Amino acid sequence: MQKLPRDAQNDYTHEMATARRKTVTAETGAALNHVGRYSFEPSVLPGNIEGFAGVAQIPMGFAGPLLVKGEHAQGEFYVPMATTEGTLLASYSRGMRLTREAGGVITTVIDDSMQRAPVFVFENARHARDFGRWVEENFAAIKASAEETTNSGKLVKIEQYSMGKMRWLRFCFTTGDAAGQNMVSKATRHACMWILGHKPAGLEHFSLAANFDTDKKHSHVNALHTRGKRVVAEITLPAELLRDVMHTSGEALFRQRQLSNMGALMAGSVNNGAHFANGITAMFIACGQDVANVAESSAGFVHGELKANGDYYFSATIPALIVATYGGGTGLPTQRECLEVMGCYGSGKVNKLAEIVAATVLCGELSLASAIVSDQWVSSHDKLGRNRP
Repeated sequence: MQKLPRDAQNDYTHEMATARRKTVTAETGAALNHVGRYSFEPSVLPGNIEGFAGVAQIPMGFAGPLLVKGEHAQGEFYVPMATTEGTLLASYSRGMRLTREAGGVITTVIDDSMQRAPVFVFENARHARDFGRWVEENFAAIKASAEETTNSGKLVKIEQYSMGKMRWLRFCFTTGDAAGQNMVSKATRHACMWILGHKPAGLEHFSLAANFDTDKKHSHVNALHTRGKRVVAEITLPAELLRDVMHTSGEALFRQRQLSNMGALMAGSVNNGAHFANGITAMFIACGQDVANVAESSAGFVHGELKANGDYYFSATIPALIVATYGGGTGLPTQRECLEVMGCYGSGKVNKLAEIVAATVLCGELSLASAIVSDQWVSSHDKLGRNRP
């Protein structure tokens, strides 16, 4: 096959994108008519993609309005969601209607932390232990070194984990309105170069990453200690609303919650909820988030309590929600528009976005659980989710 054309000086142009599509068409026979139709200038794409050839268009709609009673997100919001799954927006909108009529979803950002976890390998465990003590004693200097590379990143703490003669340092940063993975990688490397310059006794090897930060994958350490934003959405639903809107009851939802808890436990799942990933992925695509972070962000916990009067308390906790309102794909034209719909583009907005995502997830959990217990799950997909002849 031919090598795809590149131009070091004018790579991000309509002409180069067209040339790449023509090459692929010549080799494969695929027309690429829709791939080549887009409204923005390719010149905005450096830093987002290499070898730009066109777009993958995904249908998008707005769920809601969603009523949020957060510390950062307050009021009603239309929520942009990009998906090819029928019934998804209808289901989330139904959950949003329920929670809106119940007075809104209460949201709280509990913690904020982004990590990089280098590993230091020593001649023996005693050297590794002594190195850990040295790191604790010199935290202020390490912090100062790390923060030389960033204006918005702040090193909050360094967690330490040991095994044999190895010691992982889990550098924990706040990153402002950026998701911050690249930011903390650069800052952590700079700090580690400072550490290595002090020649730790017995050091045999160093690596900037060795899988303990669990970038782009779930881990129990993230569930316990947070990666990105740890955010909770919660609500108490009146019994009459559950009956009138969802055609079910608090008793039925609570019983289903116990069964789902057991099923998740037996399966070894990282989430005892139904489908966090559906809402998170649809919002991530629409709003220019790093979609691979769904691997971490979709893990979570749900909890339900049946009140004596039949009302139902329900909460969703996302321990590793990685979102941004600045940098990455957030500034691309359509993604920026979607963030602006919610008032979530730019500085000082990332916790607002995190609260809206969490509230959306809660609405999706309630809607799907209600559909299951009221036997509307299959029929709704048959009605809205089938596009085959």
